[in-house]
Amino acid sequence: MALVERNEALTRLDGLLADAAAGRGRVALVTGTVATGKSALLSALADRAADGGALAVTAIGSRAERDLPLALLSQLFHDAPLPPPERERAMNLLFEGTRAAMVAEDMADGHIDVQIVHGLCTILLDLAERHPIALLVDDVHHADRASLLCLSYLARRVRPAHLLVVFSRSTFGRTEEPDWQNDLLRPGHGVHIPLEALSGGGVRLLAEELAGAEVAERLADRWYQLCGGNPLLLKALVADHRQAVAETGAEPDEPVVGEAYAAAVMNCLRQAEPRLLEVARGVAVLADPESLDQLTSIDPEHAQQAVRSLTAAGLLSMGAFRHPAARAAVLADVGPEQRAELHRRAAVLAYDRGASTREVAEHLVHASDVTQTWGVTVLEDAARQALRDGRVEAAVSYLKLAWKACTDDKHRVRIMTTLVRAEWRINPSTSAGYLPELSGALEKGVLRGSDALVLAKALLWHGQFGEAEHVLDHLGARAGELDADTSAELAATRPWLRCTYAPFVAHLPKSTTPVSTVSASRRFAAARTLASVISSTPGPDVSETVERILRGSRLDEMSLDTVESALLALTYAGHADRAAGWCDMFVEEAYTRRAPSRQARLAVVRAEVAVRTGNLPGAARYARTALEIMPPASWGVAIGHPLSLLIIASLAMGDFDDVREQLDQPVPEAMFQTRYGLHYLQARGRYSLATDHLGLALRDFQRCGDLMAAWGVDAPGLVAWRSDAAETYLRMGRPGQARRLAEEQLNRCTKEMPRAQGVGLRLLAATGQLRHRPMLLRQAADLLQNSGDLYELSRTLVDLAQAYHALGESRRAGMIGHRARTLAEQCEATPLRRALSQDEELDTTGDPAAPEVAGGAVAMLSDAERRVAALAAVGYTNREIADKLYITTSTVEQHLTRTYRKLNVTRRSDLPANLDTNLTITT
Repeated sequence: MALVERNEALTRLDGLLADAAAGRGRVALVTGTVATGKSALLSALADRAADGGALAVTAIGSRAERDLPLALLSQLFHDAPLPPPERERAMNLLFEGTRAAMVAEDMADGHIDVQIVHGLCTILLDLAERHPIALLVDDVHHADRASLLCLSYLARRVRPAHLLVVFSRSTFGRTEEPDWQNDLLRPGHGVHIPLEALSGGGVRLLAEELAGAEVAERLADRWYQLCGGNPLLLKALVADHRQAVAETGAEPDEPVVGEAYAAAVMNCLRQAEPRLLEVARGVAVLADPESLDQLTSIDPEHAQQAVRSLTAAGLLSMGAFRHPAARAAVLADVGPEQRAELHRRAAVLAYDRGASTREVAEHLVHASDVTQTWGVTVLEDAARQALRDGRVEAAVSYLKLAWKACTDDKHRVRIMTTLVRAEWRINPSTSAGYLPELSGALEKGVLRGSDALVLAKALLWHGQFGEAEHVLDHLGARAGELDADTSAELAATRPWLRCTYAPFVAHLPKSTTPVSTVSASRRFAAARTLASVISSTPGPDVSETVERILRGSRLDEMSLDTVESALLALTYAGHADRAAGWCDMFVEEAYTRRAPSRQARLAVVRAEVAVRTGNLPGAARYARTALEIMPPASWGVAIGHPLSLLIIASLAMGDFDDVREQLDQPVPEAMFQTRYGLHYLQARGRYSLATDHLGLALRDFQRCGDLMAAWGVDAPGLVAWRSDAAETYLRMGRPGQARRLAEEQLNRCTKEMPRAQGVGLRLLAATGQLRHRPMLLRQAADLLQNSGDLYELSRTLVDLAQAYHALGESRRAGMIGHRARTLAEQCEATPLRRALSQDEELDTTGDPAAPEVAGGAVAMLSDAERRVAALAAVGYTNREIADKLYITTSTVEQHLTRTYRKLNVTRRSDLPANLDTNLTITT
């Protein structure tokens, strides 16, 4: 391997070797920081000496042998090709010198008899008279003192000898030149050859040799930034790169910093003096070079010199490690107690210089201890900031330490309630461990106000309703003592409680205090709107009200209830299509804020939206995602909502095995006292209906209706239990009771609820005479097309196709059956597709003449053409379309002619199912 950027140094050494061969002895000292190629240079010189006819005699200094007298010199004599008599003499002198030094009182000073020194050096000089010698000593800074004395003696006598003496010495972490070095480099025969770190060009050349030209072209510049010109670090980076290629089978686009790099960093540091390693540990802990002396108890001058040495070695840049992997490797090498002590000191230093609370808190957490009076306050401040920034895990760690360190009972309870809210973002089940202590604090009178509400909400989530009632009653008994903030929080909590835990509203004290903060006001408005939607018929301004709330909301510490209530209000009010975009935006925000429980709860809302727009695969996917992010055990009584949505979507897609698996999941009995239980009863009832257990289905639907009536939330947009019960009665052969329920459902609907109306009309049609069914079913199809629910639209079109077929209108039946099949396939509704396939008159799958219509062609239609085509596709005649749209029959024919031409079709049955379902069609 070539010596990159070392040609000049090697040329100078070649010249010194030639001088020595000519009888002009020379001494050279090669210096440089760690891993700059000193050893490689001496090895290359040894090879050149042998090629030139000289003898290369080598030795390597070792830290482990520094206290062994004459250890390094003995290496030279063992390596030198001495005749037997001289070798025996040399061994005797070494033995005598070692024994004398070992027993001498001043052994540490390397005391050795001058006659022994003279005798040993004479043997080497005599050998040089017979043969030119290159005496090469690597890492001389690790040599024992006695060997250094002998080598200094020899160096002063090389001038007339055929001898070149070359030493290499590391400057890594050394602040001054040793006395013996000045003695070696006397003018006239001593030469100093300093080696610098590789330049950027040098790194590129070495990278080409190690990894190839193509890899070097891509990565050399970044490798230079990571290694600082240190060849050892560069070789480690190349090794990590090769390991990544071997593991993945692909060339990484960016440098890979792995185990080899970390090991090389520690290899460099272990070659240094202990003081340098201590400073490196200080840098790894505290990103403030100016305070290293106080952190490490090393005087400022030596600390700064150590930083300069680490920088020259390529480990540091601008006072910090060049890569986090280097910092991590250094910290991993520190024992737990020492590391904690370093962080403890660093916390104090950071606080004293006014560092951010985040920096101070991080040091306190790593120290696992708080001894300063300001520590708890700093941790709380840092936790609040972390929650605002979406660093929930960090906030939890800060709060746990603050709670552990706090000695004031009331303050500890406040910290714990904040901790409950923070951990709730990650996993609500973790809060269960704090509930007994918080309940005990309530009994002692320590837990008060809004903190008691936090406890009540947590108890409700976990189904501990008796304890929750007790907390709410406790608040009610002290209603006159509540502060303004708590009263305002009660006002915002009351409508939220009504929407989800309706039976417990009576236990919550009433509050007349106005909501003062913007955040609480939005939460109150969203919950009140949701309560209005599920307890009565939604007004025409619901969507505007909700979207105004959503526009001003972000997922900060307290806003998930606001966002969730607003999205559900929009969905239950019949505007699921408008809720989808908002929901996606907040799901993304929850992801960026790393709040798993929020991601899961919003995924459930997104699944609800998907169910109501007929996106069955999407609904199943969102519901599964919610259950994967947050396992069932963490959902408490809310488990009913994701399970119900997964069951409903899987049923519609015909995946009965998955449905049975979900129904086997244990659910808490307390769930049936919540809104989540209503959704679950509907889903379980639909499974019983699909499997012909009609009595069980009817029981679940009626129980759902009884609960909704008792709670005052009997709105069609929440759970359409009447429609489900009516369908059950139809299957039982009791159309009269089915008709009564369908009519009740329709009476409760307004024009703002096209989906619920459409489903009701479909069921009403099934209870009437055959000749009246097409009219009702076409009205239902219009409404469902406007609502955006493709699944319910496809169900209605199936019924419509079957009605036309029964009336003998096979052409219409086939045309509508074709569109129903297309929609069923889009929704992946296997049972619907199967129902169509079983009726040969409605099965159009084998029609080779049915062309595919591209979405781009549909986009070419005008609004008027789309309206006409959409009605024609569901079986309306030209006259009926004209009456419906208040246009002439001729105009209808013209629109259809242009539509056929643009879509490249020839008949109504070829009209696509992907017409714009959001167009308003007057009914």
